[in-house]
Amino acid sequence: MRFAIVTTELGDLGLVGSEAGLRALVLPRPALREYLQTRFAGAAEDITRLAELAGRLQEYARGLPVAFNDVKLDVAGTPFQIAVWQATRAIPRGQTRTYGELARMLGRPGAARAVGAAEAANPVPIVVPCHRVIGSDGRLCGFGGGLPLKQRLLALERGQVSLNVNIPPPTSTGTPRPTMPS
Repeated sequence: MRFAIVTTELGDLGLVGSEAGLRALVLPRPALREYLQTRFAGAAEDITRLAELAGRLQEYARGLPVAFNDVKLDVAGTPFQIAVWQATRAIPRGQTRTYGELARMLGRPGAARAVGAAEAANPVPIVVPCHRVIGSDGRLCGFGGGLPLKQRLLALERGQVSLNVNIPPPTSTGTPRPTMPS
């Protein structure tokens, strides 16, 4: 197993992977490196195998339209949890579904709370976008990274987060040149 810490505009994210795929994505938290070393004892710090995903997460955090549906996962869960996570991966960027809607999609209309419990056990948030799942009344609820981060992720996906594009004064031809901050 390998782990890496990725600095993004959302904060530092922890990635843990095996030969089979991504095993965990840890949202920003204090003492992230120490947490990863304790929680995933024996994992070596190595960005090389996780570099492509790390780059995509950095782009995502800047508001770019990055998808993660092709990321191979190595996660453990009950058959119901796996089904919930698969349904969650199918929610399009910038859209939301309620816990009840997911339960109905899975043929278990009375299982909204069970869907919530499955989302709470999601080891790879963002890649399995549990932040796109909301309460039946449309309110944000139940996100391990905290509701402010959930709100920020949804706003980012809806294009409501500025990329801080600077427009310099016109050139001699009168055409401004947009520049991206470095």
